[in-house]
Amino acid sequence: MSQTPLAPYAERADASRGRRFPEPPSRTRTAFARDRDRIIHATAFRRLKEKTQVFVAHEGDHYRTRLTHSLEVAQIARSLAHALRLDHDLAETIALAHDLGHPPFAHAGEDELVVQMVGHGGFDHNVQSFRVVTELEHRYPQFVGLNLSWETVEGVIKHNGPVTQRLDEPAWSSVRAYVEGGAAGWDLRLGGFASLEAQCAAIADDIAYNNHDVDDGVQAGLITLGELASVPIIGPILSEVRRDWPGVDDRMLRLEAVRRMIGVMVEDVLNETARRIEEDRIGSVEDVRTAGRTLVDFSPALKAELGVLRRFLFERMYRHYRVNRTRSQARRMLAQLFQLFMEEPEVMPPEWGDPARTEDRDARARAICDYIAGMTDRYAIEVHKKLFSLDLALDL
Repeated sequence: MSQTPLAPYAERADASRGRRFPEPPSRTRTAFARDRDRIIHATAFRRLKEKTQVFVAHEGDHYRTRLTHSLEVAQIARSLAHALRLDHDLAETIALAHDLGHPPFAHAGEDELVVQMVGHGGFDHNVQSFRVVTELEHRYPQFVGLNLSWETVEGVIKHNGPVTQRLDEPAWSSVRAYVEGGAAGWDLRLGGFASLEAQCAAIADDIAYNNHDVDDGVQAGLITLGELASVPIIGPILSEVRRDWPGVDDRMLRLEAVRRMIGVMVEDVLNETARRIEEDRIGSVEDVRTAGRTLVDFSPALKAELGVLRRFLFERMYRHYRVNRTRSQARRMLAQLFQLFMEEPEVMPPEWGDPARTEDRDARARAICDYIAGMTDRYAIEVHKKLFSLDLALDL
């Protein structure tokens, strides 16, 4: 079967703007497939297996972690790109990279690093993902970072839309410095939209987390299928599954409903995207970048229903007292680690502690922030125990 030709507005690996540090092309992979492989082999990617989504990684084997979430996002992004005749390798690559900068303990970890980095340059997980692929990963002798293609780097930092309005925020100073210090041809055009492939990765993130949070929330007993019956999107689908499969047990009901909900969202995005591409007369990759809006998106009707679902999840799941307890513990843990490292950087591993042994407290804070942001949930818990539990004083 011959491969479907790419659409005229799709990115093309053979027309890539290249890498910041030129390298010979691969004989076996396109430029974007090579980027994907570099991300998969990255240390930061492996650590995602024990970084939480909602639940702390040690609370159960069946709940999503950042790794399983990233894989689900990549699958959905690749499917969307294939249906839209885009480069699915690029969409998958950006999806796999989009959460590399998340610290341990999900949003609780990010919230605490934001607090600790006030006055020291700030923290933003999207910028941290950007820094992971352009600076923090050290795997090659000839350059720092992963030396990814221009289109991949652009997608990592811009998949949610233009970002020039954020460059004055302290946390985004590294992005500004990267662009201003870049080689010729490495202007990431931060005021424009990213490729349709990057937009597929962004919407796939929304599809994945809305569905797996429903799935995990029911499994954890934080919400029930009965409570979801009156919630838009999922409620009608639950009724539909019961009608199609009378007597189905709750486990299969949940699984089939989530599967169908993903399908509903994907079909909605495909239809709305096709409508916007036609309406805006998109005929090239340049048209995509200069468009006045996101092109890969939900329809207004589904977006409104998603708003109701998200409010339900926020009230009943994300702020459930059991989740609040975990958030509270996580924030206190990271705050104590950060403050201890600021005063005693010598207790950190040398690769992080040595850069932190400086009189420049902003530089010290950044080194500490990078160290903590790279931790898994389990590692952060272990380090905290070793540093704050007298029982483990001899096991340092």
